[in-house]
Amino acid sequence: MDEQKALKEFQERIGYQFKDEKLLYEALSHSSFANENKKARNSNERLEFLGDSVLSIVVSDHIFEHYKHMPEGELTKMRASLVCEKALFEFSKKIELGKYIFLGKGEEITGGRERPSIISDAFEAVIAAIYLDGGIEPVSKYILSFIPENITPDGVVFHDYKTILQEIIQKNPEERIEYHLKGESGPDHNKKFTVQVLLNTNVIGEGTGRSKKTAEQLAAKEALELMGYGAQ
Repeated sequence: MDEQKALKEFQERIGYQFKDEKLLYEALSHSSFANENKKARNSNERLEFLGDSVLSIVVSDHIFEHYKHMPEGELTKMRASLVCEKALFEFSKKIELGKYIFLGKGEEITGGRERPSIISDAFEAVIAAIYLDGGIEPVSKYILSFIPENITPDGVVFHDYKTILQEIIQKNPEERIEYHLKGESGPDHNKKFTVQVLLNTNVIGEGTGRSKKTAEQLAAKEALELMGYGAQ
């Protein structure tokens, strides 16, 4: 794709218009591309460094405000699940980031456009570019648009296991899935719920979490694994 076209399309896709488009150009420039092109002033490595810190503070602020009773250890665990390479790779798929990264010829041939490490690094570089171009408000809006609605105190559920399980079961109209609260324990500020998922009358999965929603998702996940679908 033509570089100028890529820059234009990407800005439309993320809903942010750069005042200084050179920042975006740099954010999308992998080191292999920068080494082969004199036009590229720098690779995105320095921006990635800054983007990592901006991402961390925005995510930390978000979960600190939304999970007021969660202890430091749990907050740390949740933040880690949102800023790790796997998470950033998932976020990047939503905007097809790999399609817009500028790569050197060798990296292009060897599949760099689908490589999680390259894509997640570019995701952080884009964050830094938006931050430098527009400040904390637009970059916070950008980052938080990727935070899944079904984030839970136990971590991030990137897959809606309940929906996946339901879709599989629906292939057999006579089968029926339902969720049953098996029990709850702990004080009000730190309750744990255990939910079983039943196929007709048979228990096919069980999950325990800090909310019924979390427990249901984990029960569905276990059911999928037992059925051989390898939920991740």
